[in-house]
Amino acid sequence: MRFSDVARDLVHLLKYGDRLDLVQPFSHWMARAGSELLRECDALVPVPLHWTRLFQRRFNQSAALAQALSRRTKVPVIDDVLIRVRATPPQVGLARDERARNVHGAFSVGQALRVKMKGKRIVLIDDVLTTGATANACARVLRRAGAARIDVLTLARVVDPA
Repeated sequence: MRFSDVARDLVHLLKYGDRLDLVQPFSHWMARAGSELLRECDALVPVPLHWTRLFQRRFNQSAALAQALSRRTKVPVIDDVLIRVRATPPQVGLARDERARNVHGAFSVGQALRVKMKGKRIVLIDDVLTTGATANACARVLRRAGAARIDVLTLARVVDPA
């Protein structure tokens, strides 16, 4: 969905309001919008939270969306391969280049888990895509780990009004 005022309120209810009941309808929308990508992929990989943010929120909204999509589509989730190795400040309010710098080097794939990525067609799952900085940082790491293809499926997309 387009990240409008209503979409922002819905996403914030999920992320900050513990409204996990929204995951099912959101995953339905995502499954419909991403049906072609989901038919052609080997696995779903959620964008990870740093452990400190996970502790604060108690759950990873991207992982919850990926799990719901997996139940709906039967595409497996690999949620232990991509890790956030560096805590980053929130991206809200940052310009495109600042966002890219903020997440540079924030993600990694453990050596022992690289075999899970070798030749795989991955769909990276996240809640909101703004500039693509987080998705790009994750995709670079997954590609270096051997993933053959990385697509991105998000619940909402910030659209530049220009």
